[in-house]
Amino acid sequence: MKQWTKEIKIDAPIEQVWKYFDGSLENMQKIMPQVVGNEPVKIVDGMVGSIYLQKYKEGKRVMEYDVETLEYIDSMNEKNLKIGFTLANMFDITARFELVKLDDHKTSFKYTATNRPLKWFVKLFSLFATDKVVVEFVQRVKKVAESEN
Repeated sequence: MKQWTKEIKIDAPIEQVWKYFDGSLENMQKIMPQVVGNEPVKIVDGMVGSIYLQKYKEGKRVMEYDVETLEYIDSMNEKNLKIGFTLANMFDITARFELVKLDDHKTSFKYTATNRPLKWFVKLFSLFATDKVVVEFVQRVKKVAESEN
């Protein structure tokens, strides 16, 4: 299993950043433009265990997968969302988005992604995986949140 973690300081209030993860599809697409659908399948109290049918466009292909909420915290000073899904029966993927309020106008954002290959031949590809996607993602979240602040 591969894991990547990146942390960045964002010049925006915690609620401003949180809305991209815990809000509408329109807000989610600002930081994840390839997500073209995010429909609730099962919503549970406390959110942990909730499932969404997410649609992701890669080129001309649209893939669908169930995204399960594994962790969920929504307090004034700390927000945490961890999701998990299986991609194309090839990878088990988790993504954790952690926000910490530094002050009224600054937020610490930490993103952790894991990727566990499910097929032996896919493990070879994961040997060459880098943190490029994770780095680009935290930079995009910072850019979008600060531009809309």
